[in-house]
Amino acid sequence: MIGRDEILTLVPHGGAMCLWDEVVEFDAQSIHLRAFNHRDAAHPLRHRDRLHAVHLGEYGAQAMAVHGGLLARAAGEGVRPGMLVALRDVTLNVARIDDLPGALDVHAQCLMADASGSQYRFVITHDGATLASGRAAVLHSLPGDAA
Repeated sequence: MIGRDEILTLVPHGGAMCLWDEVVEFDAQSIHLRAFNHRDAAHPLRHRDRLHAVHLGEYGAQAMAVHGGLLARAAGEGVRPGMLVALRDVTLNVARIDDLPGALDVHAQCLMADASGSQYRFVITHDGATLASGRAAVLHSLPGDAA
């Protein structure tokens, strides 16, 4: 299992904005992560004392970043920053998540990836119940692109 300190070295999201606490397992095409921070009163995405389910899209996108970071490290490459450009087919089955006891789990699967970006399908669950699912797309800057 890979813990939060190591995850922080793989993604550009620092401090509390790094939403995942542990990598349960991963392979070349998929990743399973777990988070416990959704009940934290100081969660950076909370609004009006609630953490709304819409933020599960960010959890899904960060699952992609962790997976990409792990794959880059395994290939001896540096982590490439990306920009979330699309969330599609997102289904939310709850209104909020700050009131859920226990961990959030994500299972994300790479649908396509190349030097310019990637697309993943994600499913986020709590205690076996699906909270959210959807697809996320990220574009990477290519060497020589203007910053």
